[in-house]
Amino acid sequence: MSSEIKIDPKIIAEILKFSKNVAKAPKLVTAPDEIKLGTTPFDVVYEEDKVRLMHYKPMTDKQLHTPLIIAYAIINRYHILDIHPKKSWVKNLLEHGVDVYMIDWGTPSSIDKYLDFDDYVNGYLDNCVEFVKRESNVDKVSLQGYCTGGTMAAIYSSLHPENVKNFIATAPVIDGWKDTTVVSNLVRHIDVDKFVEIVGNMPPEFMYYCFSILKPFEQGVEKYIKFFKNIDDKNFVDNFMRIEKWLSDTPPIPGELFRQWIKDIYQDNLLIQNKMNVGGKNVSLRNIKMPLFTQVAVGDHLVSPECSMPLHYSVGSEDKTLKVYPTGHVGMIASSFSQKKILPELCQWLKVHS
Repeated sequence: MSSEIKIDPKIIAEILKFSKNVAKAPKLVTAPDEIKLGTTPFDVVYEEDKVRLMHYKPMTDKQLHTPLIIAYAIINRYHILDIHPKKSWVKNLLEHGVDVYMIDWGTPSSIDKYLDFDDYVNGYLDNCVEFVKRESNVDKVSLQGYCTGGTMAAIYSSLHPENVKNFIATAPVIDGWKDTTVVSNLVRHIDVDKFVEIVGNMPPEFMYYCFSILKPFEQGVEKYIKFFKNIDDKNFVDNFMRIEKWLSDTPPIPGELFRQWIKDIYQDNLLIQNKMNVGGKNVSLRNIKMPLFTQVAVGDHLVSPECSMPLHYSVGSEDKTLKVYPTGHVGMIASSFSQKKILPELCQWLKVHS
């Protein structure tokens, strides 16, 4: 009896093709440091410490009366909102006549370890808002917050409602106890006081670790298999490398801000209970009475939909919209689906409310 093992010729062919793709990859892939993220022109119009406020150049003859300030997350960089000309959140807004400003939180150093929510919300964010109000000659601005930036924007809208005409919350972290993600489950059980005492600022390596355990097979193996299979697809490779460069560029988070974040948002869940205090003032979501547009992604593995949606039901606003989309955390802001579905709906809402 023969013990010879027969292998399907198609499998052999696939293996050989994959091996060839791996071998020729260095000739086809641009080095990460040669990739330029952020493709839409802007001017830096305000700077404070390490924070920059960018004003994007208009693309239409007329802009909406009310300018939009985007408060990006404190994790990673704002580039994901302008990652590629065909998938740029910023560019799409500009093409719809929105006057767009973006806050770049910069790269905190050891000297910044004591910065907290008060510094970011009542300091940097408020100063940016006041600058735009003066420059645009308006009494209020539209404010969008993405991810953890959505949390800070919610806190700001509660403490300074007189400055916010419209509030857009995109995948905000609101109800920490309802967040079922790996990150939430991890940080809920850490001794954050000891962490900050020993480490100081939260290092990028900690976030890399958190991201790696979210979807270990998909992030550690599957995406690279898919990458080499599509090595001849220039658009695929370009998009892949842009995302990889963005993921690898994670700034530290000030130690005190990280401590408050973990304790108040995830461990004690004070924000949704209207028990959180920032700068000596109580943060009540009921103070958010301006028009609210909340965007949630069903497949979000960084911020559970159940964590974001409670904002819609906790504010004092009677003019509020909740949109739930069949995509993920990044897909909601940097994908073809985002360009075709999510942004047109947001821009229409802004036109009505601006």
